[in-house]
Amino acid sequence: MIDYTEGSGKEYHIGVGKGDVGEYVILPGDPKRCAKIAAFFDDARLVGDSREYTTYTGYLDGTKVSVTSTGIGGPSASIAMEELYKCGAKTFIRVGTCGGMDIDVMGGDLVIATGAIRFEGTSKEYAPIEFPAVADLDIVNALVKAAKNQGKRYHTGVVQCKDSFYGQHRPETLPNSHELLDKWDAWLKLGTKASEMESAALYIVASYLKVRCGSVFLTVANQERAKQGLSNTQAHDTEDAIKVAIEAMCILIADDKAK
Repeated sequence: MIDYTEGSGKEYHIGVGKGDVGEYVILPGDPKRCAKIAAFFDDARLVGDSREYTTYTGYLDGTKVSVTSTGIGGPSASIAMEELYKCGAKTFIRVGTCGGMDIDVMGGDLVIATGAIRFEGTSKEYAPIEFPAVADLDIVNALVKAAKNQGKRYHTGVVQCKDSFYGQHRPETLPNSHELLDKWDAWLKLGTKASEMESAALYIVASYLKVRCGSVFLTVANQERAKQGLSNTQAHDTEDAIKVAIEAMCILIADDKAK
């Protein structure tokens, strides 16, 4: 493969190299969330700021950890994971937002994704569609334990991943509305918890790279509750999801040290 960095020693997109990041990485979408997450680290410092990818590295319980933003969607998230892996990262927790689908998922709730529907394009360039996008069990268990410890209301289950935000929110206006609406109805009948945009790609790339990945999301609102005239509180502060991810990472670090 061509070295587009021309020997800089830094990864082309994320702008960091070996030694700049820890084996444990938190992946928000929004670059502006990185400083907020890094505030939970000891001795955090900015090590990369390129395109949509902002990276801080510090320590949790004496272990080197990092946070790198991925931007929106599978393509940029997969690039982040691939390049972080080349720098030594092996455990990833995605922290972000989602829209509730299951009627019991309310704004402000956390969703821990055990698996993801591959209704996006990136994962199809890594694996046949028959291969499932599933989270690492150790990470799921750590996230659940952290959510319970903090008394957060949470749900576990499958989420739907797509490439078009507006394809979810106004599908009836699009030329392929029939397909979008039929599949959305199928996801609902199958008990899908929420919709987001990155986990399917990340889980498949993690399977390919043989690394660990899991996800926790803040539910912003639930359009299905709105359709049924039910209360539909909106929430935008990702603090709870961040705190759960931080504690989960500490649990994983402790467990790994004990092995």
